[in-house]
Order: sequence, then C-alpha cells, then structure tokens
Amino acid sequence: MADPWLSIVGLGEDGLNGLSDASRAALEEAEVIFGGPRHLELAGAGGRGQAWPVPFDIAPVLACRGQKAVVLASGDPFWFGAGGSLAAQLSPGEWRAFPVAGVVSLACAHLGWRIEEVTALGLHAAGFAALRRALHPGAQVVATLRGGDTPRALADWLVQEGFGTVQMYVLERMGGPHQRVRVTQAERFDLSAIEAPVAVALDGVDLPRDAGLPHVPGLSEERFSHDGQITKSPIRALTLAALAPRPGELLWDIGGGSGSVSVEWGLAGGRAITIEPRADRIANIQRNIEGFGLTRHNRVLEGRAPDVLSDLPLPEAVFIGGGGRAALYDWLWAHLPEGTRLVANGVTLETEALLAGLHARHGGSLMRIELSRAEGLGRMRGWSAARPVVQWSVTR
Repeated sequence: MADPWLSIVGLGEDGLNGLSDASRAALEEAEVIFGGPRHLELAGAGGRGQAWPVPFDIAPVLACRGQKAVVLASGDPFWFGAGGSLAAQLSPGEWRAFPVAGVVSLACAHLGWRIEEVTALGLHAAGFAALRRALHPGAQVVATLRGGDTPRALADWLVQEGFGTVQMYVLERMGGPHQRVRVTQAERFDLSAIEAPVAVALDGVDLPRDAGLPHVPGLSEERFSHDGQITKSPIRALTLAALAPRPGELLWDIGGGSGSVSVEWGLAGGRAITIEPRADRIANIQRNIEGFGLTRHNRVLEGRAPDVLSDLPLPEAVFIGGGGRAALYDWLWAHLPEGTRLVANGVTLETEALLAGLHARHGGSLMRIELSRAEGLGRMRGWSAARPVVQWSVTR
C-alpha cells in the first residue's frame, strides 16, 4: 500500500518541542500545511502554510490529493477537531494521524482527576446549556471555551442556573511554557486578562444535593417552556419507557406540543425531530431544545403529519401525542420499516376507540393509565383523578 498523502498532526502549546519524530518527519516532507494561524506559527510552516477558510471547510485539503499534505489540529485531532471531518471523507489508506495530549488529558494530569470519571465537553462549539446534563454534586467536567471573555460569561450562567458554588479552574494555554491555571468559585468569579486558548475544569464537590438533572425520564413540567400542552411527568416517564430510547437513535415526535418527550429522548442520548403544526408552539419547543443543550441532536419542524414526513430520515421510533388520526397511522404503517417502535397516547373517547382498533388489527400493547393525586378537600384530603390516558405501543 502506498504511503498516505495526508498526515493529521496534533500540536500542543509547546509547538515543535512536543512532537514525535514521526510528526516532525511528516512536517518536513509536507508540500502544504493546513491549520489555524496560531498552529501555523507554532509549527514554523512559513510559505507552505495555508490557513483554514472562514467558515471552516475541508475542501482545500481534499483538493490536495496527490501532494504530501499536513493538517495541524489542537492536541487530539479527533476530539472536536478536524480529524473526524476529514476521516469521514477519506479512505483509510489516505491518511494517518499523530495525536498528542489534548486539553482533557492535560487538565486531568494537572488536577489529579481520573479521565474515565470526567465529562468532556466542547463548549466552543455548543451553548452552555450542555452543562445542565453534566453538572451534579461531585461532578468533574472539562470543557473548551471559545475565547478569553467566555469564562466570565460561563460563571454568570452557572450562577443563574443554580450552580454558583461550583469550583472553576480556568486553564490557559495548557501544555506550553505560558500555561496558567487559576481557581475561583462561579459566584465569586474575579479573574481577568484570560488568554486563549482557554478551557475550564468544573468541580461540583460543593454543589447542593439537589443540583442538576435527574437521569431518569419524567422531569417536572416546571423545567419546560409550555402553554399547558405538555405530556405530564408520570405519563412521560411511562411513554419514554415504552419508546425505549437507545443512544444515536432517531425519534419522530408527532404533535410535539412542548417537545418534552423529544427533550427527554435527547437527554437519553438519542436524536429527535419534533413535528408541530401550530406556529405558536414552535417557539416553546425551540426554547426547550436550546435550554437543555440539545441543539446538535434535536430540531423542530413546523407542519402537519403525514404531509411533512416523506422527506425526513426514517426513525427508529415514533411518538404520537394526542392520539392522531386514522390516516396518519395508515401512512406510518405503509412507510415505516419493520422494527420501528411506535407509541401513541390518547385522552378522548374517539382516540381511545381508534387506538383500540389499531391494537386489534396490529397487536402490540394497549394500556389504560389512570392516576390520582392527593389534594385538599375541605379540612381533609381526597383523591383527585386526572383524565385517563390510553397508550398503544407496538413494533412495526
């Protein structure tokens, strides 16, 4: 097999001094070297250097097939770096990679944290809301940030979200001669003159016992933006159990309302498309997607099913809130592949009859859920019954 034409080289703040002999040899042989301006300077690329286009695009690298080329990336090129984007477009024999220790390894080595117990996040590419799933008492998080002004903005967000007592280690230019690590508490943030590249390590040792999100379905309705049209917490927990989310799977949430089922599916590691016909509810769904840090995994689509379903990627599971219509189920049964899991909830007599008929025709499980809550009744207490929900779940 011929030598790969592309070398993907991880580079730290110590520049050439931190590179292996193989990485140095790749740089010496390169006809063209791609990277950010800082990386090109650290590597001494000179006239062979070519800065990444803005917005980022790997097309100039792919156009260099047949030449000896190097791509420079921070630390490990396959952790929120260019490595994954390039490998997806190349054959295995076209490239080789030479990673060095990235910011997660460097931070854990400095703090004495076990890497396998740390949550690593790229907040330079996502909003702070991704931390809502990661922070809890005792949590350890390492996250990259976009620039020197973002640690203060992050501290403000942490205080606003109830994580003000978290310990913030601000990590500047890790692994090089100008490395600096300073610690503060989010609610007492007082650091200035922060230099990029910057990351933070967050220690939740002092967080209150009730901080963070539960890791089981059935979050309280108060955590969501909604107009009253929301699958209630206990029903949602039963619905997610029936949907049985697995990491990476796609859900169609038809008639999303607030998108709460899609959110909890996303929190379980899946992806979701929420289909909602009412424009006034789209904003709430989008706020919930952003508020739970799921913008990379969930999206909302305005329209009525099945009209807007034909061009969507096929899901592993489908949830239908509000019962749906017979025509929708006919379309789904005709178009969904075998093995697709389908769950539908209904509260009216008409949808109960529809779901009972579908159960008789296609099988699956039909369940009637009746819940009551204790409420005041004069000077005493009594049971207040919610409307029963009929749930049909089936595998296509």
